Amino acid sequence: MKRIIYYDWFEKVRNNGKVVGVKISELAAEEFPYDIEIIAQNLSVPWAIAIRDESTIYVTERTGSIRIIEDGVLLPQPLITLEAPFTQTGEGGLLGIALDPNFMENHYLYAMHSYREGGRNYNRVIRLIVQNHDAEIDSVIIDRIPGGMSHNGGRIKVGPDNKLYISTGDSGNMNLSQDSNSLAGKILRIELDGSIPEDNPFPGSPVYSLGFRNPQGLTWGPQNMYATEHGASAHDEINRILPGGNYGWPIVQGEQDTETSALIPPLVSSGDNTWAPSGISYINQGSWEGKLAVATLRGMQLLLISLDDTGTAVTRVESWLPNEFGRIREVVQAEDGSIYMTTSNRDGRGNILAGDDKVIRLIPKIK
Repeated sequence: MKRIIYYDWFEKVRNNGKVVGVKISELAAEEFPYDIEIIAQNLSVPWAIAIRDESTIYVTERTGSIRIIEDGVLLPQPLITLEAPFTQTGEGGLLGIALDPNFMENHYLYAMHSYREGGRNYNRVIRLIVQNHDAEIDSVIIDRIPGGMSHNGGRIKVGPDNKLYISTGDSGNMNLSQDSNSLAGKILRIELDGSIPEDNPFPGSPVYSLGFRNPQGLTWGPQNMYATEHGASAHDEINRILPGGNYGWPIVQGEQDTETSALIPPLVSSGDNTWAPSGISYINQGSWEGKLAVATLRGMQLLLISLDDTGTAVTRVESWLPNEFGRIREVVQAEDGSIYMTTSNRDGRGNILAGDDKVIRLIPKIK
């Protein structure tokens, strides 16, 4: 397996002195540091992965089921298939998934899904209780997040602080992203029971940061939180997330200049290219240690982003597996160093390949 690096870091200085952007330049090919294993096929638009332990992972299908992969085998029976008020409309459906930090004791599993109420589309996060190979809904953690045919965000992750983080899109109404009273176009932060942390940047509000169009990936490095963001036309972003930070949409996107200094520019943007970045994972071991792996949909590649020692600046952007699997939705690292990815070629925007959609495991090669 070879890799081709298409993106190499270059400096493009904004008026405020920040450095953003990438240029296209084909560089070198060298040995891929992972073996590739396809562990599940013929899934219905897999969206997110939660790794329970070394033998079991859960995978959401946008059509409403949570699937179980056990000892490398996809079980025929879903953990659960959601029913009304669940709806799968446009880009909505069953999206993010996250395990409770005390899952082995309380068996809690969190999931984000779209639903319809009073003639309107919304998203919500539910808590499930898992018993063996079955699950039931225990409670609604947060609801009435504006939803739509597109721009639902959808990623949920438990952070290092044991708070639940939720990425939400603007639901097709860009004005909501700058409205601090709306849950749309935000990254939200709540306690695992749905209550609002006392140290949130906006008192009494779940809003942690704002100014997003359609953020679909969340991850943490040793010192920083990162998120992916879809631009309106190209200008996709990888952002370092700060509490209370405003990331500019729809005032500005990508490397565009603005006179508003309060808006936070991206760590890196795609410029005039389109990545459509989705899942993101900080890699903490192996050949890619200290780098951000980013799944891309339109880009149809796995981006690898190198950071400086502080994690606050990008030094290089590489492309791996270009066009190898089509659209890639999710990327997450397991404790053993393996990296799991999902394809998204059945989402209405891809070219369906044999066996799609798939869950792929990258296994570190033994040196």
